[in-house]
Amino acid sequence: MNATQELYHQQEAESPEQRAERQWTSVRAVLDKAVSFEGECRSRLAAAGIQASDIRSLEDFSAIPVLRKKDISSLQREKGLEWFLSCQPGRLSRIYQSPGPLYDPEGNAPDYWGWTEAFYAAGFRAGDLAQMTFSYHLTPAGLMLEEPLRTLGCAVIPAGPGNSAVQLQLMTELPVTAFVGMTSFLKSLGENALGKGLDPAANLRLRVGFVAAERLPESLRTEVQNMFGMTIRQGYGTADVGCIAYECPHLGGMHLSTRCLVEICDPATGRPVSPGEMGEVVVTPFTLDYPLVRLATGDLSRLSTAPCACGRTAPKLQGILGRVDDTAKVRGQFIYPAQVAQVMAGFPQIRRHQVHIGNAGGKDSLSLRIQVEGAPGTVDPAEVGAAFQAALKLRPAVTVLPPGETLPENAPPLVDERKYD
Repeated sequence: MNATQELYHQQEAESPEQRAERQWTSVRAVLDKAVSFEGECRSRLAAAGIQASDIRSLEDFSAIPVLRKKDISSLQREKGLEWFLSCQPGRLSRIYQSPGPLYDPEGNAPDYWGWTEAFYAAGFRAGDLAQMTFSYHLTPAGLMLEEPLRTLGCAVIPAGPGNSAVQLQLMTELPVTAFVGMTSFLKSLGENALGKGLDPAANLRLRVGFVAAERLPESLRTEVQNMFGMTIRQGYGTADVGCIAYECPHLGGMHLSTRCLVEICDPATGRPVSPGEMGEVVVTPFTLDYPLVRLATGDLSRLSTAPCACGRTAPKLQGILGRVDDTAKVRGQFIYPAQVAQVMAGFPQIRRHQVHIGNAGGKDSLSLRIQVEGAPGTVDPAEVGAAFQAALKLRPAVTVLPPGETLPENAPPLVDERKYD
């Protein structure tokens, strides 16, 4: 069989020249829409002394200053969501909220978030019954990833996150063939099944999984694939722009999506670096209701242009290799030190705090150390944890430092001690 017969559409196999021509046409349409109204992009170009009419190529386009997520959050609060929209909010399909807080609009275009080709590359096919374990509440992941499954002809169980007992019951009582969620959670379900005397490979029917929102060490992928007798492929995207890249059957990195322009840029200048060099992932999705021009994700990666046996010709991201700033992504959510500080300000007894992130056993952990004035009992750790969760969607293990133990004045507010093989 020709490899390209296993592609979702032929754009995945276009030549570099065809890709550049299509990307420029799409980028030009996004830029024209973004400057057609008084809003964020027009203001950003004016501040940089750039006329939209001067942008005549992809090289010209890379001179536009990048837009950062923290700027979106502050501008949304200052100017309102409409500052970013080319339509009235009521004309959108949905509006989500991510930590920050950040509002993520969803337009009405088909396959708006662009994940369908990613699921197809992972091996999802019509007739699969997929268990969706991402959240459906406010954050976009559940619905963002359900709609492409329906487009492919899959049925979806909207299980949402957590509740392992029910999740395992669904997998044992229904013919679930596909999983969508985080690998660490799937591993936990497999361990629960083993604890109940079940063999996940023999007693369950999972054949394919699509995972995201956390790093996937090869050791963890191999362990879980062997546990269930299934194939696991990952995707990379954000709540702002949707799909950015995804794995194919041959691995070796994540092919760039056809539905956006992805640049790997020098974090200091915002200009693209050469293939193979590390830089910041900068994305322009080809969506018009919420035109985001050159969004800097804060993630670091590099590109490989080596040919792939799957027939897809797009370069591959070589994983997410770090973060540009001091934020960190844990179980699909960004932890912003400034937002943590706001939460801590609500507890006058807390003098200093520090967030710790680890991944012992391949599973992300989140903890918060706090130094308090007076006796340790003056602050309730459960109350602090609940306030943290209300603001950042995740609940840390809270530790009150004992008397005599302190955090240095210059201690970093966030320490990421995760290691990956």
